[in-house]
Amino acid sequence: MAVLTASHMATSTSTVISVRDLKRSYQLGEQEFQALRGVSFDIQQGEFTAIVGPSGSGKSTLMNILGLLDSASSGQYLLDGQDVTGLGETERARVRNQKVGFVFQAFFLLPRLTVLENLEVPLIYAKAPPAQRRKRATELLERVGLADKAQHRPTQLSGGQKQRVAIARALITRPSLLLADEPTGALDTRTGEEIMGLFHELHHEGATVILITHEPDIAAHASRTLRVRDGLLEEV
Repeated sequence: MAVLTASHMATSTSTVISVRDLKRSYQLGEQEFQALRGVSFDIQQGEFTAIVGPSGSGKSTLMNILGLLDSASSGQYLLDGQDVTGLGETERARVRNQKVGFVFQAFFLLPRLTVLENLEVPLIYAKAPPAQRRKRATELLERVGLADKAQHRPTQLSGGQKQRVAIARALITRPSLLLADEPTGALDTRTGEEIMGLFHELHHEGATVILITHEPDIAAHASRTLRVRDGLLEEV
């Protein structure tokens, strides 16, 4: 196990994520807390990477920055070759919608919409035509094995089915990066393994997947594991 340095990192035209000396600090009263203390790594197109670490290690802060939900205090972050380090919130939201697909433990499906309509939401923000939205959503529901649930409401689905819908929604804009935060945390073991099987399929089809988890058995599904500890990154 070694702390990552620049010598560990390959340069490639297929680099999806390139992070250099990323730092993030927060002001807590009169004290400054350093959540990230100089993180550097690359992730290539098609990699399946797990980021692990205990609560308070900095992994959630790192996930929020990678997903453009937060900004670094200093350092550089290139996503798909674009420097997104200093973008304002409006521009971050635009890039996030185009390039990052999120899968969360809590699913975050809209209960008043049908399954098909839930999938269409990111394409509405992207101003895609209705026919294109419906076609893409239908294709992805078939891909995750839920074509027969298109007109169901989320409350009519099991936990595993909800997560499959969430994964399909994450893929709807053909993002460069699929970011999954504890995607099996709300599922039983058997259903969790089924969801991880779907992530494996997506990885084999060429998706770039980053899995955030504190569970070693879930992290073991990835082909590469990075550990965040005290705001620093180690490769396992």
